[in-house]
Amino acid sequence: MAQDPTQASPGTSVLDQLPQDKRNELTRAVTHQVVAPHTIIFRQGDPGDLFYLIQSGKVRVFRKDAGGLETDLSVLGPGRSFGEMALLTGEARSANVETIEETRLMVLSREQFEHILKDVPGLTLSFVKQMSGWLLRDELVIEKEAQLQRQAPRLSPFDFVLLIGVSLIIAFLFNGSNPNGISPLPSLPDRKAISTISPADAMENLKKGDTVVVDAGPEGFYQRKHIRGAVNVPLALSDILYEVTFQDDQKGKKVIVYGGTFSKRYDWELASKLLRKGLKDVRVLEGGISAWVKAGYPADIWEEKK
Repeated sequence: MAQDPTQASPGTSVLDQLPQDKRNELTRAVTHQVVAPHTIIFRQGDPGDLFYLIQSGKVRVFRKDAGGLETDLSVLGPGRSFGEMALLTGEARSANVETIEETRLMVLSREQFEHILKDVPGLTLSFVKQMSGWLLRDELVIEKEAQLQRQAPRLSPFDFVLLIGVSLIIAFLFNGSNPNGISPLPSLPDRKAISTISPADAMENLKKGDTVVVDAGPEGFYQRKHIRGAVNVPLALSDILYEVTFQDDQKGKKVIVYGGTFSKRYDWELASKLLRKGLKDVRVLEGGISAWVKAGYPADIWEEKK
């Protein structure tokens, strides 16, 4: 009996939950590609227009910073899928994918992918949960890299100032000769436009019942520790989860956002995004969950339950 192409590795693919008729439809709709070893399938920043399912072989998922330094995120094998994050969020590719060995792929277009999601609504939630796991994995990898960098020999103050100065000069010269130049400074949320709130005041608002507390971190961080009663809206998935989290009767409530790590302040970015979406009263919790727990306010902490 021929093997079902959607079942290359039983139990590892989110497409396992497809009914048999939908699997048959998928088999007819996909195109097949055989990709040679060490071939880049797509790069970070590319538009997201295809979804991939691995039938055989392996791929490496990695990111590359502006200096060309690569950070490996994962290795995916038969039955695993990739490419869905960009299709679900509408953003550009967030990582690079390269074949490790000869790899056979099933490929769906954006239109075919969206058609399957409409026919099997539960599949979207499965993808969201899978993506949350990836975000946690990526954050842990990046945090580890940040810790290693902090332990590396540091530049002297003079070297640091010189490096920044030269970088800014190059950036301004480039922008001066190119009308489509880029800003030499990163775009950050306007913190002056976002109010903060102390843990004590946040607790008083919660008691009144007119406040929604939002954890902006990846789902894995939320599962390990979160303010009791908080809802998890990971920053990278906020566009997908916004309408689910903020129903019409909740859009008039106060919103308190927290969640951040050494390398990523999810709270400020999510608060800025929620304000742009039209919510009127959005504040960032001062000190985050650490200050909340230190004040003795209720939180669910996974480590304490083991």
